[in-house]
Parts: sequence; structure tokens; C-alpha cells
Amino acid sequence: MIAEVDQNECIGCESCPAFCPEVFRMGADGLAEAYTNPVPSECEEAAKEAAEGCPAHCISIEE
Repeated sequence: MIAEVDQNECIGCESCPAFCPEVFRMGADGLAEAYTNPVPSECEEAAKEAAEGCPAHCISIEE
């Protein structure tokens, strides 16, 4: 599974690292980034929850 953040759409709300800090973090520019790819199998559900909970709908998950 691969997680990606569209930084053109990210609003910097910090919800994705709250859901899944093992995969998402906030960059120096204040926008989220997926820094762990592929997503570890034990983090897949949390990464999906982060994508579903993103208010900007800017996280994509590829199986």
C-alpha cells in the first residue's frame, strides 16, 4: 500500500499524523507528507482512517 498527500490541496490541519504518525508527518512548510512508503502492514488501517478523516480529501491510498 502506498500513501500520498496532494500538497496543493493540504490545509495543514494535522489530522493525518494524529491518526497515523507512523506514515504521516507535518513538513517544515506546514503541510502534511507521507514519509513511510510502502505503508507497513500493521499501519494500513490507520492510514486508511487518516485518508477518510482528511477534511481536505488530499490523501490517496493505493492498494
